[in-house]
Amino acid sequence: MASDREMRLRIQGVSNIAQVTRALEAVSASKVRQAQRAVELTRPYASKAWDVLQHLSRQPARDFIHPLLKERETIDEILVILITGDRGLAGAYNSNVVRFALEEFREAPVPVRYILVGRKGRDMMARRGQNIQAEFSHLPAAPSYADVSAIGRIAVDEYLEDHVDQVYLVYTQFVNMLRQVPAKKLLLPLEMEEETERVKTYGQRTTGPEPAYIYEPSMEELIERIVPRLTALQIYQAILESLASEHAARMVAMRNATENANELVYALRLTYNKARQGAITSEILDIVGGAEALASAQEGGL
Repeated sequence: MASDREMRLRIQGVSNIAQVTRALEAVSASKVRQAQRAVELTRPYASKAWDVLQHLSRQPARDFIHPLLKERETIDEILVILITGDRGLAGAYNSNVVRFALEEFREAPVPVRYILVGRKGRDMMARRGQNIQAEFSHLPAAPSYADVSAIGRIAVDEYLEDHVDQVYLVYTQFVNMLRQVPAKKLLLPLEMEEETERVKTYGQRTTGPEPAYIYEPSMEELIERIVPRLTALQIYQAILESLASEHAARMVAMRNATENANELVYALRLTYNKARQGAITSEILDIVGGAEALASAQEGGL
């Protein structure tokens, strides 16, 4: 059995760990709110750009179709943008999204290449021998659009140059603080007729006839500008949502770690107190036994 000093040191060590995990929980809770606010700030532009793009696609006189809107007749290669984290201590957050991506594209009939965002995803996919085209790690804690625009540029260039025929985005969708779900989205070609919303709406939708737009510059130039930016913006929003999911998962993991550490400290203190009380009881018994022996010896001498 461990000595009293070893028990005290162990209790102190576990208590220190509990303080660290409690601090990490508080930091993660703050970063979740920051990431959610950042996602909200991107929605006005994304919503309006999507409205204009849908309006342009319904114009009867429009004969220009942007290459990013064209669906390929045959699919020969797929590009997947997989978003994970750079750090651990987030429970099963990274392993869940990597496992989801591998399961989704395991049965793909064509080759699959990956653009990996996050060090953890890069390491996991490299160990599994996947075809990695590019990787982006060590992004800022609060990334800006400029920090991640290169990812969208690579995806757009690969599609325009006919190196890939579909581009998918795999990330972790933030539902609430306790639930984060891996999700897959077809990024390119951009589907204009899909029923599900590609971007979340901002503000209230008005009912009635559609507004009339006067476009300056031309429709073709607007589509040339909006479509690549909207593609990159979707990647940016997915990264922000994945960050919120990562911080939420880390907050829950650190809360569980704090509770486990507190339970361990309680159990160690109980064991330490029992051992200490047993030692004190043994010493008292030794003293009492010695006193009785001394008294018996004195009585015998008399």
